[in-house]
Amino acid sequence: MLPLAAAVAALAGGGYTLLAGAEVPTLRSFIAALLVLVAFLMGREALTLRLVAAGALIVLLWRPESLAGPSFQLSFAAITAIVALHEGRAMQRFMARREEPWAFRLGRGIAGLVITGLVVEVALAPIALFHFHKAGLYGALANVIAIPLTTFVIMPVEALALLFDSVGLGAPFWWAAERALNALIWLAHSVADAPGAVAMLPVFPRWGFGLAVFGGIWLLLWRTRWRWAGAVPLAIGMAVLLVQPRPDLLITGDGRHIAAALPDGGYALLRDRAGDYVRDAMAEAAGIDAPLAALTGLDHVTCNRDFCRWRQDGWTVLAARGRDRIEGAEMAAACAASDVVISDRWLPRECVARWLTVDRDTLPQTGGLALYLGEQPRVVTALGAGDDHMWRRPPQVSGNDEAIPTISPAP
Repeated sequence: MLPLAAAVAALAGGGYTLLAGAEVPTLRSFIAALLVLVAFLMGREALTLRLVAAGALIVLLWRPESLAGPSFQLSFAAITAIVALHEGRAMQRFMARREEPWAFRLGRGIAGLVITGLVVEVALAPIALFHFHKAGLYGALANVIAIPLTTFVIMPVEALALLFDSVGLGAPFWWAAERALNALIWLAHSVADAPGAVAMLPVFPRWGFGLAVFGGIWLLLWRTRWRWAGAVPLAIGMAVLLVQPRPDLLITGDGRHIAAALPDGGYALLRDRAGDYVRDAMAEAAGIDAPLAALTGLDHVTCNRDFCRWRQDGWTVLAARGRDRIEGAEMAAACAASDVVISDRWLPRECVARWLTVDRDTLPQTGGLALYLGEQPRVVTALGAGDDHMWRRPPQVSGNDEAIPTISPAP
């Protein structure tokens, strides 16, 4: 069913949403296919930035909330970059047909694929880093194989399979399509697993992301020399990302998992039995591409059955890991001697840290937390402060609200 859905969606421009799902890229492909057909019927140039703008407008009228999501941003950034590049005079001159040996034509086509891939990678990098804290680096080279494989093998074979399915003879073509798709998947995995294939960086501030997006749009939409002015905000936005400090502590929304920064650049988890999903999420938020160590096995960490205590950049951290009930009088002294207390359960009122207390009363309002310690400590929350949406509420920290600084909105 998956190959059939993929084939039908691709051949129909994503129109068969019952099979492929009505996601933003599918809607964009479906709308673009219709607009291209209308342009051909009217004798107009089909692939232009006006087509992209019209598609974006229709999608936003249909699903305006998609503007804030990575699906819309990645999809339209990619197609805008491709169209803007090939509308440029320099690219048109380079790719223009001419009398030359077939080897030169082949080389020119490969160079065009590489250039297009590089432009798309640059256009998508700020968006991927903002939403996922990582971006691919080898996609342009992989596309040299992936695009011809998809265009000249996978799509024609799937079209033949659909055609011959009407008379019950599509099985051989589906077999060939499966082999080609497996080769494409193998290529994707090989590129993703290659050393240095993924750039991972910590949190991207919203204002830096906004500068990078503004500069990128300016570069893509203008055709005159004014377009190069967009390189300034783009460069500033990316520079902001590169100088961002890494968080000292990362706390999941349920409070169960805590990742602490290590002097060597890595991170260590409080619960070393955490699954792959938690480890991947923590690594992405920290902007690292390395295994997470076990916090309880480090020399500077002291643990008993219920709590672990350690020094983090000059701050004392106390983190709960047990389930047994502890009386408030027994915890008061330990909490008062700690700068930060973190627990996934409710803490007694007597447990008041010197700077920040995080427990089950806190986490539903703040979501996941990133703590930046040092001389000017601050807290970044997954849920923004003062958000008026019904599914979000202003964050509150129990125990010692008056002792904490203003909680920064999520970046």
